Amino acid sequence: MTKSKRGRYTPEFKQEAVRLVESGQSQAAVARSLGVVEQTLGNWVKAHRAGTLKGATSRPQVTAEQMENSRLRAELARVTMERDILHPTDEDLSAGTPAWEKRRRTLRSATNEVRLYSTQ
Repeated sequence: MTKSKRGRYTPEFKQEAVRLVESGQSQAAVARSLGVVEQTLGNWVKAHRAGTLKGATSRPQVTAEQMENSRLRAELARVTMERDILHPTDEDLSAGTPAWEKRRRTLRSATNEVRLYSTQ
């Protein structure tokens, strides 16, 4: 006997199945027509009657503060990444790393510059 994979159903599907049972059709007939186990449909009906069945309208509402926090977190992550790319940390500048070599070449070339104008 093989074990079947557990089905996942959308809240809209569950609500529609419960509506069919509430409209007068038998639980067994609805379960057969939708391809759902009868016990599962019974659990949905019981949850609906208790008011705990999650439906399409019971999605948690996102407040303006939550939206702003989410936006700020994303912006902070973006700015942090940009900072890390543009300004290497001390760990990145340890001897032998490409960033350290670049910094060393830049400093060496700055001391070897020939100035063509007076800085008075």
